[in-house]
Amino acid sequence: MQCPKIGSGGPRVADGFGSLGPACRVIGHNVSVAGKRAGPKRKRRFDPALLFLAIGVTFCVVAWGYLVKAAIDFGVTARGGEQGAWLFLGFASLGAVACLFVGLILVARILRRLGITSSPSSSESKETTLEQPRLPGGRRAMR
Repeated sequence: MQCPKIGSGGPRVADGFGSLGPACRVIGHNVSVAGKRAGPKRKRRFDPALLFLAIGVTFCVVAWGYLVKAAIDFGVTARGGEQGAWLFLGFASLGAVACLFVGLILVARILRRLGITSSPSSSESKETTLEQPRLPGGRRAMR
């Protein structure tokens, strides 16, 4: 069954607003739209801060690997009977932990500058503004 043309006196139905209209309406905003509703793409420019962050991450990872190898060597030496090697083992272990920690912080900054993640302060402020004060008594007390 085809819909009659608008104004041809075909079957009429009441819509949600109480007015009577033809049963098969042509909805004007459902026509195909050419193109997207997206804005123009921004061209990526060279960002020297990202380069320095990437160099910092590389340096931290290389230093971490060297300190882990040094800690292993100092551990072998210390177990062999050298008492001073225990101190160097501790320093190498703490240095390796510090390098890994700084490297992970730099990776987080790179991800934030690329727009992959957002800063935690912006997400916390959104959550607090959307929450409404809680009323005592619940739904039953509101009746």
